[in-house]
Amino acid sequence: MEPLVMAVAALLIIAACHQLAPRVGVASPLILLSLGIGIGFLPWVGAIEIDPGIILDAVLPPLLFGAAVSMPVMDFRRELRSVAVLAGGLVVLSALVLGAVIHALVPAISLPWAIAVGAVLSPTDAVAVSIARGSGVSHRIITILEGEGLFNDATALVLLASATSAALMTDAHALSPASLAWDLVVALVVALAVGWAVGELTVRVRRRITDPAADTVVSFTVPFLASLPAGQLGGSGLVAAVVAGLVVSYRGPRLLAPASRSAADKNWRTVELILEGAVFLVMGLQAYGIVHEVQAQGLGLGPAIRIALLAGALTVALRAGFVAPLLVWLRWVRRHRRRRLEAGQERVRQIESRLALACRVDDEVLASRNLSRRDWERALARWHRRLESGQRRQRRARSDMAYFLAATLGPREGAVIVWAGMRGAVTLAASQTLPLSAPMRPLLLFLALLVAGGSLVIQGLSLPLLIRLARPQMSSGSQDAEERERLMAVLGGAVKDTALAQCLSEGARPPGPGARPDALAARALSAVGPALSHGEEGQDPRSSAPAGDEEPGGSADGAARAGSPGPAPRGGGPGDRLSAEQVRDLGIEAIRIQREALLDARDEGLFTAATLQGAMQRLDAEEIMLSTRG
Repeated sequence: MEPLVMAVAALLIIAACHQLAPRVGVASPLILLSLGIGIGFLPWVGAIEIDPGIILDAVLPPLLFGAAVSMPVMDFRRELRSVAVLAGGLVVLSALVLGAVIHALVPAISLPWAIAVGAVLSPTDAVAVSIARGSGVSHRIITILEGEGLFNDATALVLLASATSAALMTDAHALSPASLAWDLVVALVVALAVGWAVGELTVRVRRRITDPAADTVVSFTVPFLASLPAGQLGGSGLVAAVVAGLVVSYRGPRLLAPASRSAADKNWRTVELILEGAVFLVMGLQAYGIVHEVQAQGLGLGPAIRIALLAGALTVALRAGFVAPLLVWLRWVRRHRRRRLEAGQERVRQIESRLALACRVDDEVLASRNLSRRDWERALARWHRRLESGQRRQRRARSDMAYFLAATLGPREGAVIVWAGMRGAVTLAASQTLPLSAPMRPLLLFLALLVAGGSLVIQGLSLPLLIRLARPQMSSGSQDAEERERLMAVLGGAVKDTALAQCLSEGARPPGPGARPDALAARALSAVGPALSHGEEGQDPRSSAPAGDEEPGGSADGAARAGSPGPAPRGGGPGDRLSAEQVRDLGIEAIRIQREALLDARDEGLFTAATLQGAMQRLDAEEIMLSTRG
């Protein structure tokens, strides 16, 4: 009975801290950690120990999967270089440097174990994202922080597993770089293959599930379906869970029903809140036992605190030294991208010129080249496909270039990226995975606790002040308004050829006044109304690239313009009325066509992820309403 009472109390505490955090201006993980420490030091509370396997196998896979599902794949693709460098190179460098320093200060901790601790202290935490987003920094900074926080967790945990394995299997006090590199490569390759396969398979299975509740239950199994086989095959189960989440994020909007996606998203946010809150709370509860064991080991609390302070300062210094050359490299990449874009545009113009000349080829020319008319038509079709492919690549490249030019990264933005590199949930959770046989394990847990808690307190509380002093590029409301206009043009261009729009243009009318289904019909028409009028203005949304960033709420407001009452039917007299069921079916069809247009725009990078997410949520809500009322 006592464990059940404790579990209920923990859930209530997590919910209360999450609700209280915005009012006091302190991140909820920090409140939970402090509260756990306070409870743990009460005289009647005994020491708490958690099996590391529970954290590694049951807590981290769903945490990382949930974060990956909510990660916009389009933004991740654009920032792949910077995210890969920060999540890969910086983590490895930090782990090696911290490991060498810890081994030098405490020789009793062998180098493999010290590197394992360095890997624990290397990944940043997603708490920084919410703080930076609330301060209004540009969406590009948020994207880099989100991507780094997602993938450096996986990289650090792969490195931790490799270093731990080396420490357990060898008597040497050094870790072979070749062995470590091989373990990393194998773990990542196997995880990528398993994660992709599981993500694709489960999305197709969930497509056939009609009950949103049953679909949510299946979604809860996906991170474990990816992590467990990957671990058995010698890969990283955590990386596999991340990859599966990215596949679901990309494929889900096209294949899964809106009701299923909406239910799964809400339930996954709840799961993430519980798991992350539980990690901080439990780590705080363990603080008393960790401090007591550190004192009993003979090293003393004072030296342990000094080592933790040095490790925390090193993480910031290494990050600053790594981000500065990264920004210089990204500027070079941007110039290289521009040259490639110009060269690609020239190749497309050459293909267009050749096709224009090819259309004037007559039978005499074909005979001179020993070609039949059919062979020539097939060749022209291949060139047209090549041209269309090149034009799609160019549209995406222009959109990407506009994105990079609209949100440049300079020293001011770099300062925010550096200071936002706080440690948190994954550092605390990963420290619990250290085997009980690890030398001076209480000291290692104490270092993780102090570095994570200290960074959250010092960097987390001072980050808003740093943003005000550094004055990095902020999100622009005027650009958001322009993007909303272009999004409405895309929706209008997609819906103007639907059956519902054609019926309206031909004079067909929804059910007459006074009938109960009027609201249903009006809602169906709302999928067409203002969007159709925007589409008829003749604006080509592909002619311009995304020019700004906006919060989900702002994008929803832009998309909400499609939810106003539809226009009066054009032409036609009092006859030819559509039944409510016909209007509903045609409205659902129009919504689905609009969704496909938005996803095509996503693949080409025409809009920011926040704008697309708001519009998708609006379309999903309308389709759910129409489907459930049918």
